[in-house]
Amino acid sequence: MRRDSKLSGVLHVLLHMAEAPGPMTSEALGKVMQTNPVVIRRIMAGLRAQGLVRSEKGHGGGWTISCDFAAVTLRDIYEALGSPEIFAMGNRSESPGCLVEAAVNAALTDAFDDAEALLLGRFGEVTLAALSRDFHARMQARGPDCPTAAAHA
Repeated sequence: MRRDSKLSGVLHVLLHMAEAPGPMTSEALGKVMQTNPVVIRRIMAGLRAQGLVRSEKGHGGGWTISCDFAAVTLRDIYEALGSPEIFAMGNRSESPGCLVEAAVNAALTDAFDDAEALLLGRFGEVTLAALSRDFHARMQARGPDCPTAAAHA
């Protein structure tokens, strides 16, 4: 089963944008993310609707950050993506009258709800600024000879 990596991808794009000296085109972001620029435009349109990025048209245009990295959390980005399902697992519903199925589903639902609340709580504690600091610390740890391209690879 393929994992949904949209949140990770969007965070990756936002950090690249934060490092860019100016607007980044969908084509440039698509190249960085190894995906079609149309996919980037679709994702960015959703982020723009939430006020996280803006687009500039014309020569020299592209996407820019329009939010405060210190104020925006992973949870904010997760919610801007439409709060996708966190868990691929779920409950059986083939035998709604079965008491065994009811007991199993109740236990699993409680566990899923607890785990989701914990994860979303943690998402709410991590800001984009914290991710940026971590990136810069990792880049510095590689040393002064670390080419920028390698840091972004």
